[in-house]
Amino acid sequence: MKSRILSVDIFRGGTIILMILVNTPGTWSNVYAPFLHAKWHGYTPTDLVFPFFLFIVGTSIVFAYQNKKADAAVYKKIAIRSLKLIGLGLFLGAFTISFPFIKDFSSIRFPGVLQRIGVVFFFAAILFLNLNWKRLIWVAAILLIGYWLLMVFIPVEGIASTLERAPNNLANYLDVQVFGTHSYKPDYDPEGLLSTIPAIVSSLLGIFTGLILASKQEKKTTILFGLGGSLLLVGHLLDFVFPINKALWTSSFVLVTTGWANIVLALIYYLTDVRGIKFGSIFRYAGANAIVVYFLSSFITKLFYSIKVDEDTSIHGWLFNKIYVHDFMSMELSSLLYGLSVVSFYCLLAYVLYKRKIFIKV
Repeated sequence: MKSRILSVDIFRGGTIILMILVNTPGTWSNVYAPFLHAKWHGYTPTDLVFPFFLFIVGTSIVFAYQNKKADAAVYKKIAIRSLKLIGLGLFLGAFTISFPFIKDFSSIRFPGVLQRIGVVFFFAAILFLNLNWKRLIWVAAILLIGYWLLMVFIPVEGIASTLERAPNNLANYLDVQVFGTHSYKPDYDPEGLLSTIPAIVSSLLGIFTGLILASKQEKKTTILFGLGGSLLLVGHLLDFVFPINKALWTSSFVLVTTGWANIVLALIYYLTDVRGIKFGSIFRYAGANAIVVYFLSSFITKLFYSIKVDEDTSIHGWLFNKIYVHDFMSMELSSLLYGLSVVSFYCLLAYVLYKRKIFIKV
């Protein structure tokens, strides 16, 4: 088998590029519907992006740790990497351009995308090192079923729990109690505490895919397509009793998103690793420094929104209005073109880093 599976690198990089695109429109007031998250229940293409990354984290764990022994040195490396990711996420949440460059403590958001990646990576890697695939299936099933039972049957302060955005939603309630003002919204956080449990399963299901790719199985493409279709079917059936919801990271959401992830990865695998068709090199470049590219995009975007050109206009607003807003095109198109320009810049950065063999591991 090849030392590198190109489809995994392409999938990882493509996911990071999509994460940057959906996070940096010209204006949030005018965005094409597929580039927005679902308001609550349901899902859009944008809702697939973050779970795709957690999925490929799990797949990558197989190739990074399949020949490692579960000893103190490996645990230390896993813990350090996890803490680095959490630290970078906390920095993004705390940074401000005003001296002393840290927000008031009460307004710092504790959860976040990088924090969730760090926590999920830690538990998924530890479980992979200590359990065989059969036991991992049991863990994944118990976590998904257990989360469903908790969310549906555990009352909140004596009131029956709901899956709507309300105070008696168990996940939202715990976020308010634990994080208080350190949340994304006053009433919930999409990377909250309880919803991190099923998010771990997103990576565990990625591990199963990694095991398939790393095996000597024939017809891997067929297996991945079949697995993806099965997960999609079960996820949509579960939607009737436990609605697909990204903010809550419901069990149905886990199954549906990993179903799509397997289908997309299977297609890329067939084209690149089976047929040998060369495409998507720019995604591979981005995937080689995925976390660094994502972190820089988030940090620079924050600077562009924070630094003022004049009293009322940020660098972001000035660039968007001066370069992309024109009478002959819709605001949605202008907003998308701005996002594509941002993505092009980070693709170029990823290309330069790759060609100079600069790989920054986080």
